[in-house]
Amino acid sequence: MPKMVILTDLDKTEEFGKAFAESLTPGSIIALIGPLGAGKTTLAKAIARGLGVTETLTSPTFTIVQEYESGRLPLYHFDVYRVSDADELFEMGFEEYLHKDGVCLIEWADLIEDMLPEKTVTIKLDYGENEDERILEIC
Repeated sequence: MPKMVILTDLDKTEEFGKAFAESLTPGSIIALIGPLGAGKTTLAKAIARGLGVTETLTSPTFTIVQEYESGRLPLYHFDVYRVSDADELFEMGFEEYLHKDGVCLIEWADLIEDMLPEKTVTIKLDYGENEDERILEIC
C-alpha cells in the first residue's frame, strides 16, 4: 500500500531524505520518479547526506552513474534520463550495481521500470500547492 508524504518546504525534504537514509541497508534500490524540477536530485542529495556521503552529490546526467564511497554504505547515483536503450545500461554494468552491497538511487527510473527488481522502493514526487511543497508517494 503506497504511503503519501507531504513535504512543505526544502527543510522538510532534507529531514525526510536523511531519515529515509537511516532505513537503507546494503542492496537497497530506490527509484525516483517525477516531472522535471519536482525535486528528484534535491531528495537524492538529502538521502546521500543521510548516508554520510561527504562528497557533493552532482547530477550524473551525462555519465549515467556517479559512485560515492564516503558514507556508511556505498551510494550509486544514476540518472537514466538520457539513456537511449536497455543495451546502453547493460553495457555499463547496471545489473551488477543492483547486486552490490551499496544503495542504488535511480532518477527518472520510470524510463527503465522493466529492468528494476521487485524489491525496489519507488518514490514518486510531484508538485504541491506552493513553490517548495512536494507530494511523495512511496511504494
